[in-house]
Amino acid sequence: MSHHTEGEANTSKARAAWSARETDGPTNDLLKRDSGAFLHQSLSSPCVSTIAKAEGIWIEDTAGRRFMDFHGNSVHHIGYGHPRLIMAIKDQLDALPFSPRRFTNDVSTQLAERLGDLAPWPAKVLFTTGGSDAVEVAMKIARAATGRFKTLSFWDAFHGAGFGASSVGGEATFRSHIAGPLLPGAEHLAPFHCYHCAYGHPGPETCGLACANMVDFVLAREGDTAAVIAEPMRAVPVVPPTGYWQAVEATCRANKTLLIMDEIPTGLGKTGKFFAHDHDGITPDIIVVGKALGGGVLPIAAVIARADLDVAGDFAIGHYTHEKNPVTARAALTTLDIIEDEGLVARAARLGDRAMDRLRESLGQSAHVGDIRGRGCMFGVEIVTDRDSRTPDAPRAEAVYYACLAEGLSFKISAGNVLTLSPPMTIAQDDLDRALGIVEAAVGNS
Repeated sequence: MSHHTEGEANTSKARAAWSARETDGPTNDLLKRDSGAFLHQSLSSPCVSTIAKAEGIWIEDTAGRRFMDFHGNSVHHIGYGHPRLIMAIKDQLDALPFSPRRFTNDVSTQLAERLGDLAPWPAKVLFTTGGSDAVEVAMKIARAATGRFKTLSFWDAFHGAGFGASSVGGEATFRSHIAGPLLPGAEHLAPFHCYHCAYGHPGPETCGLACANMVDFVLAREGDTAAVIAEPMRAVPVVPPTGYWQAVEATCRANKTLLIMDEIPTGLGKTGKFFAHDHDGITPDIIVVGKALGGGVLPIAAVIARADLDVAGDFAIGHYTHEKNPVTARAALTTLDIIEDEGLVARAARLGDRAMDRLRESLGQSAHVGDIRGRGCMFGVEIVTDRDSRTPDAPRAEAVYYACLAEGLSFKISAGNVLTLSPPMTIAQDDLDRALGIVEAAVGNS
């Protein structure tokens, strides 16, 4: 059996015990129907529970039980069912419900212009229906612009489930066994991770950025890499050491290699800046956004590229049926308006700082908490067997997860043992405090 670390396992003994405790008839009936109707896969069907309603920070199951959703597949930056967003979508459905790809429309063009204005350089844009496809479009642009096909990416990264995105990804769940063979030329390195340094250093104060130096070594040795593809802040979460991305950007420039930032989960303000790479003072060549771009309602992703990378006009690099769908474009435009008008980027920064300060105060000395890290409304608590060994404790993390779920808090376990907490940027402070209290109690009782 494969060892999955992207989220909590849906085939574990703990999941079976959770499912066995379910006594609500309609909930069990729906779970059985789901299991019978959908292809089974890790992290999906069979499901942990049901959803009958989603509003704000809350999801509600078929038995009327409510959960604060600190997972949301990273789509719920503005919460679920934001009234302004729902009204805008309804209005767009009445005005123009669809646009065939060979025709353009005003709302899609507005969105492309808006995203271009958010970029650090003159930009051009292409839309897809999901982040995995957008990553693959970015890879095609890099190939066309450089005449090269190799990529450099990182183990443990997630960039999507398609064959191309899985090739540059680094999680066994998506790239091993049935996924192979994958694309040639997809080179990988150990990622930055100061708490679990793959290069054997105790911390960034003494390592001389060995992780960034290895990027320089590989790009120079290969000599023909089209692009470095990476998450600016790993959504598990792991924050890069100071100076890391500046060093990587410099070596990309020296080796004529493009730098692609996958901002699909981290962009649009979730980390306390509009793009997570803004924390690190760098300028990538291509930015990929998605997930929350549709406001937690509709699927849309986008590739934002330097205008001078518009070099593939004779080829189809996306060619998606819903490439210029006016309804998804309206959802994205309205989402951007809500983020700006409600000051959600700055709010995410404030909420995150307060949350991490509290967790470090309450759990920082726990024997089973190894690290507390994050940015903005994306932070995590790493569960270990003991603080000295830093050994991941997946069973304990899973126990904490189900204890929190029983108290009305849903989140994701990342890397097998990290409680990954990603609340909407719209969450009330009282609700955030209550959720943190649930986590603190569950960790303390584990």
